[in-house]
Amino acid sequence: MTGPQPAVARMLPDGRRLHLHHGPIDLIIEAFGPGAGQALSIAELRFATVLEELVCELDQLRKPCRKNHKFRGAIAQRMQKGTEYFLPEFITPMACVAGSVADEVLAAMTVVDDIDKIYVNNGGDTAIYLSPGTSMKAAIAAPGKAEITIRASDDARGIATSGWRGRSYSLGIADSVSVVASTCARADAAATMIANAVNLPDHNNVERAIARDLSPDTDLGNILVTTEVGELSKIEITSALDKGAKLAQSCINEKAIKGAILFLKNQNRQIGEVNLIHNHSGEPAIA
Repeated sequence: MTGPQPAVARMLPDGRRLHLHHGPIDLIIEAFGPGAGQALSIAELRFATVLEELVCELDQLRKPCRKNHKFRGAIAQRMQKGTEYFLPEFITPMACVAGSVADEVLAAMTVVDDIDKIYVNNGGDTAIYLSPGTSMKAAIAAPGKAEITIRASDDARGIATSGWRGRSYSLGIADSVSVVASTCARADAAATMIANAVNLPDHNNVERAIARDLSPDTDLGNILVTTEVGELSKIEITSALDKGAKLAQSCINEKAIKGAILFLKNQNRQIGEVNLIHNHSGEPAIA
């Protein structure tokens, strides 16, 4: 028998980006400035125990979020903080596990001096550090190579995307919902909930399955999740987007997020302070 596999770290062929992999977690990290090498070394050290920390509290993390629940691990605490805002609606801390891991690794790196900017990309959910006067562009899952630009002067350091086409299950029918917030954990949780809200319950052209039947270990249990979205009328698309936009606007009004971009079929909705740029050049996702 072999024991658990250790975390793997390697520089990508471009010599700039660090790839960290352990179990289901894949991070792509890049740092800019004289302290970049040291920051990447710290990221590798912090990442080495991330999966172990999550596994220790996984049973509780898969349960519905509870107000003021105390977790031991730093990442689990970020997950609790990221999801607690949405109570009493159903949400588990796992809704923002990707964003919380990105936030935690980024926080470890920012103790280094002489850093201009950093991004920690966890499957598209990205935590960002910006020194004064800098900015960063991040591609999002959307038609037309859409990008979000975040500047150091913006009160936002996290971008996350959710939707039924993504790597996690969704209760809604949004192709994608991208959210900008003060942290990646909060953006991740909000993207999940807003994507769930973009919905047409009981529509004949929307196929759903019990989450547990698709993945026995899922935190969603017997809840129905979307597996296919067929043809919808323009009115139906508008109606579904309206529901998601209403929740997004509520989150903005309560200062939980900065902005959101919702996509469904051939329509989209942009809410709040998000600088959306359409770029067809095929440039890298982060620049």
